[in-house]
Amino acid sequence: MSIEIVGPEIEAKLDWLALTRALEAGHGLPRAEVGDTLLQRGGDTLLTRSAWIEGMGIAVKAATIYPENPKSGVPAINGAVTLFADADGCLEALVDFTVVTKWKTAGDSLLAALKLARKDAREILIVGAGPVALSMVEAYRSGIPGARFTVWARNDRAAGDFAEKTGARVAADLETAARRAEIIATATMATAPVIRGDWLQPGTHLDLIGAYRPDMREVDDTAMRRARVFVDARVTTVHHIGELIDPIASGAIREADVLGDFYDLSTGRFARHGEDEITICKNGGGAHLDLMTARYILGVARGG
Repeated sequence: MSIEIVGPEIEAKLDWLALTRALEAGHGLPRAEVGDTLLQRGGDTLLTRSAWIEGMGIAVKAATIYPENPKSGVPAINGAVTLFADADGCLEALVDFTVVTKWKTAGDSLLAALKLARKDAREILIVGAGPVALSMVEAYRSGIPGARFTVWARNDRAAGDFAEKTGARVAADLETAARRAEIIATATMATAPVIRGDWLQPGTHLDLIGAYRPDMREVDDTAMRRARVFVDARVTTVHHIGELIDPIASGAIREADVLGDFYDLSTGRFARHGEDEITICKNGGGAHLDLMTARYILGVARGG
């Protein structure tokens, strides 16, 4: 049996809206089993994220993080996604790590925005100016025709470069930009809130992307208290990321206030209920989303 290798050239054939449909369909299958491992040698790290979905198969996403590599002209992060057949466990494919990560991350938040943002929302604020922020512009443009982008970043030069690449406006003041935004996507490495709940106008939707550790968060307790709160997956967010851990610990919200995740899409629970409500979705990623995304990418590579 031949093993397929899918490289970065596949990106030209991928479609953001098709990916959101694949993610939604994937959550109609039996609930995924997921597991992560983390190994370290000094400052170097091996991270593996694994998922098994009955009817879809198995994915193992392995990443090595060697912070000193760039000094030798080698990327700091390297990896691959391996796909195994559900029926017999045979290795089917190796899919480019960077492509899977990019499309999984932005596709996750696009799916949330399509379900939770107001249908007439067009003013989008991107907080952060790195690769994830750039991919969010690509994703939103595909799903929200006529979207208008503003960017804010701590680094003025990075914000300017981002604006030149995307056509976004640069925000001189984050509070002013947040008050006029209808969708806000946060893609930072913040360990303390950068968005304040008092800034949010009724009807705003927030895609929270950046925080992934217990000591990280991007919005404050007031934002969480004012919003109807959702997550992409309860199992990878509620007890793992500061964005949920901290406001639950402070009493700003209860765990029961997390109203749904992508497994609730089919029931209609993962949805906006009113034009004026503020909605938040925490994008935590997760290996099951890597599996769904890699399967979508492999299907495209096979001509599907």
